[in-house]
Amino acid sequence: MQTSSQRSPVTRLLLGLIITLSAVVAYSFYIRLQLTGLRRLQSEMVDRNRKDSLQLLRVQNDLNSLALAMRDMLDTSGPYPLTAWQAQFERIRGDLEVALQIEEQLASANRTEDQRRYLSQSVAQFWDAVNRMFALAAQGKDAEAREQIRLTLQSRQESLSTAVSRLLVQNNEGEEQAAGRIAQIYDGVQRQLYFFLTAILITIVATSLYLMHSNRIIFARLAALSAQRSELAQKLISTQESTLRNISRELHDEFGQVLTAIGSLLRRAGNQLPEGSKVREDLQEVRAIAQGTLDNIRSLSQALHPVLLDEAGLVSTLDWYLPTVERQTGLALHYEKSGDSFALDSAASVHVYRILQEALNNVSRHSGAREAWVRLKFGADALELNVEDHGKGISPERNGRGIGLIAMRERAESIGGTLALRQPASGGTEVCLRVPREKAAAHAE
Repeated sequence: MQTSSQRSPVTRLLLGLIITLSAVVAYSFYIRLQLTGLRRLQSEMVDRNRKDSLQLLRVQNDLNSLALAMRDMLDTSGPYPLTAWQAQFERIRGDLEVALQIEEQLASANRTEDQRRYLSQSVAQFWDAVNRMFALAAQGKDAEAREQIRLTLQSRQESLSTAVSRLLVQNNEGEEQAAGRIAQIYDGVQRQLYFFLTAILITIVATSLYLMHSNRIIFARLAALSAQRSELAQKLISTQESTLRNISRELHDEFGQVLTAIGSLLRRAGNQLPEGSKVREDLQEVRAIAQGTLDNIRSLSQALHPVLLDEAGLVSTLDWYLPTVERQTGLALHYEKSGDSFALDSAASVHVYRILQEALNNVSRHSGAREAWVRLKFGADALELNVEDHGKGISPERNGRGIGLIAMRERAESIGGTLALRQPASGGTEVCLRVPREKAAAHAE
């Protein structure tokens, strides 16, 4: 059963992402509702009140025109009879009715029933009085008509103007209230935006901290697994070298001594037989087979773990090994040594030798090349080994993934070195090993 530190953080991160996205969607929906309400408020109240005020100003302008006309009608020194004003009154009446109809439609939502009834009744009463006044004027009763204007029409016109003024004031107050409500909505949206941004930032910070914590745990586990893998690889390499060394020693000492003794016995037995004897020829043939087997065992022993590596060092071992590879594989090897050689640690010598051995095996088996270049350089600060061929090269999908290449990297890392694979300009593969001098010669100085 996994502990909480070993559980994948994906579930919690997905949950946090879902919560964050849900909050964004919910807030976006909330903002949309607020803006829609604000737009409706502006269009239905502010714009309507503004248009209604324009119509009320139009009504008030018509009422003022009527007041001016009635003032002129009361002037007895005028050259025109009262009936001459009837056309102007009809024109103003038509414009006033149109303005009142439009205003009635715009103000239907904000106007009370009493206000609508009072305004319509006042207008109707005013025009009834106008009709009576022009009827008197048509009968030649100008004095009575002017008295009608003075006592009735002017007072009714003033009442209408006062009512329209009150409606304009009411519209202005409505606009101020709408502006206040709009400001409240803006303030609310702004506060909600700040709260939302703060919550989102807190969520992001919390998610980031959790992700960092989870990554730290994962990387610590990966580092531990990498260390365990490296330790296991080093133990496997060490076990492999120990096994090969023991097998090499057993082959060289036990089987070599046995075959040497057999050859000696066969030689002494053959010497006791007369020349030309059939048995003596058979013994010599068996002795030759034993000697060939002994030579093969010694070659196999050297291949498994060259004794020369322990006794004479890396340079002398390579001087013996490279010609042997040429004979066995048919490769033409160009060997270059440079720098002042220094004594190498035994472990470093073994690992460098094994890396060279694996690199040449890859050239022989996989590259298709018939020649290779081996360069060994003893630098002031590092030991460098390069193995280059101009063959097919390593395919990208297999680059660094083969068992042999992995073993080479592990060996390089075990002695503190680095291994790189490069592609020369002429094609092929170049294996580059670099080991710091203090690592390679740590136990030799």
